[in-house]
Amino acid sequence: MNYFLTYAVYVLILSVLMGISTWKLFKKMGYSPLLAFVPFYNYFIILKETKHPKWWAILSYLPIVGPIMMSVFHIYLMKKFGKNLVQNQILTVILPFIYMATVNYSKDVELEDENDLYLTEEEKNAKKKDTFIGSITFAVVFATIIHVFFTQPFGIPTGSMERTLLVGDFLFVNKWSYGYRLPMRPLAIPFLQGTIYDFQKDGNPKNDGKSYVETVKLPYERIFQFNKPQKNDIVVFNYPRDSVHVSLDRADPYVKRCVAVAGDTFEMRNGRLFVNGKPENILGDQDVQHSFLIEASSEIDVPALYKRLGFISIGLLDKERFFSNESSAKYKMNPANIIYMMQLTNSRLKEIQSLPQVVSSHEEIMSKGEGGVAYRDQFRKKIDTTNSIFPINRGWNQDQYGPLKIPKKGDVVTINEETLPEYQWIIKNYEHNTLESKNGKFFINGKETNHYTIQQDYYMMVGDNRDASLDARFFGFVPESNIVGKPMFTWMSIEGAFTDSQSSYQADGWRIRWERMFKATNTGEANKTSYWWIAAMILILFFGWEYFVKLFGKKKTEEDL
Repeated sequence: MNYFLTYAVYVLILSVLMGISTWKLFKKMGYSPLLAFVPFYNYFIILKETKHPKWWAILSYLPIVGPIMMSVFHIYLMKKFGKNLVQNQILTVILPFIYMATVNYSKDVELEDENDLYLTEEEKNAKKKDTFIGSITFAVVFATIIHVFFTQPFGIPTGSMERTLLVGDFLFVNKWSYGYRLPMRPLAIPFLQGTIYDFQKDGNPKNDGKSYVETVKLPYERIFQFNKPQKNDIVVFNYPRDSVHVSLDRADPYVKRCVAVAGDTFEMRNGRLFVNGKPENILGDQDVQHSFLIEASSEIDVPALYKRLGFISIGLLDKERFFSNESSAKYKMNPANIIYMMQLTNSRLKEIQSLPQVVSSHEEIMSKGEGGVAYRDQFRKKIDTTNSIFPINRGWNQDQYGPLKIPKKGDVVTINEETLPEYQWIIKNYEHNTLESKNGKFFINGKETNHYTIQQDYYMMVGDNRDASLDARFFGFVPESNIVGKPMFTWMSIEGAFTDSQSSYQADGWRIRWERMFKATNTGEANKTSYWWIAAMILILFFGWEYFVKLFGKKKTEEDL
């Protein structure tokens, strides 16, 4: 069943429930009982009779926003029939159609006289309070509409895109960049992505409460798709291998650079990226980092280094463990010296090399056949099986990877024991087929076959911090269905806002990076455009709208007099 047909079924069910639980109330208000069953128009009548803006009715059945507005409209209706107590409102929100039905079929329910002349002072104050709460509710609804349907704020908690995007950058993501992906879990708490809170404090997100109702779901659908991700675009997408959230639009959001699109061939040679056999094109605003082992004769003054160059991800290695590891022999370092692991750009590497105590620097590049999985520590001892290199049977690592062809919609791929690790997630998880292997034969949706036709485009998303990025080299292709949008600009940047897990040292406190605020993120230009003046205009309109409305309203009244 497609998206819009499923959506229409939900609207029909809600409309029938609304009609069954309120038709007598509509009759008492002077309307045909049948109008209580008519989607949107039933709420239009409620708003009209309770003297609220009638256009709010169009918000009745919108995903995520709709449940909030419907609860508000139900409360309005109940107040129309004298159900003004707090417990009445709570029951209306928690058990809407059940509670409204008890009122609807009650014999003594009557319309309440709303003439303000007969209200007590206490009732007038209560009415003012309701108006204030209504204003706050609508402000939340307005913000939810912007968040769900237009643009979403996104924070950078890790250094995988350093130094292009920094830890502590806060971005606005344009959800229409690659076509708008319609919400798939319409009943959800606004502003929350997947989980509510770690109530059990066990660190396992599978045990956390979901911020959405899993059983109320809509299929994937994207509208107005005039563009697709292009090479070098910075893209926000939902993590494709999320084991916590079945709904892909509720999976954790990631931000990486799209380095290869459907049909391209991706490859890493000695830590350097190649697409279709050609080295990557580094943009003006792109700052790629790599891992370096820095040998120093004495301890580096890290706080002074931060003041000079800004925050750098620095790890102090345990010398005994490092020099006992066989791979350390190739670097020919002095065991008496201090060894640091740093994530550096080329320009920052030169700055580090110029420090008087620095003896040598070595880029850490994995050899072919080495470390086909990721490790929890610097010395390849504690294996982290969640970060296995994709696909698991090729013997690649993050520096020696590929060549790997990115699947394209319409491609017919061969399914066998060798290619199965590459395509099984596409077939089963991303394109929702059944896949079975029996006695060396493969069955897709119950039919024996050794071929499969790809149903959507896929992308290779890799971080600019090449050696400290959990990206497509580990979790594989990113489906088009998981694409959220393109970051527009950085609206806030705070150094120290998040802890960098790659660093043994942290920034002393936090500071606002004023130079990064309101600058575009996807122009490719070294000197990025600043949008501070647009932000200032939006803030003036947002906070000054009510003042200007009152001011012009007052002038008009004076002119009429």
